[in-house]
This record gives sequence, C-alpha cells and structure tokens, in this order.
Amino acid sequence: MNPTVGTTDRIIGSLVSVGLLSLLVVPGGPARWFGLVGLVPLLAASGICFCRLFIRLGVRTCKV
Repeated sequence: MNPTVGTTDRIIGSLVSVGLLSLLVVPGGPARWFGLVGLVPLLAASGICFCRLFIRLGVRTCKV
C-alpha cells in the first residue's frame, strides 16, 4: 500500500479522532457509538497513512 495521506491530513485526522473518541465517556445514549467511529480515522489516516476514501476520490496528499 502506497501512502495517500499527507502530514496536514494526518494532524487533522488525529484531532477529529480524539474529538470523536471523547464521546466514549458520555454515559449512555447514541453519542457513545459515534465515539467508536473515531477509531477509523485514528488507525487509517493517522496510523498507517492510507485512506481508501482518498483512493476512490483520486486524491493523494502525501508527497512521494
């Protein structure tokens, strides 16, 4: 897998992930499930620098 996510997008993805993961501490309700969605950008965009959505859209922000 070639990297598709650049540094700026990794930082933004990390901030969004932390924001969504903070919803896990909300007691009960549907907001807690949105917190689990925060794992996706944290692992995909921030962790391995690869995003399938970027490939589908034809976007590459990583400098090769």
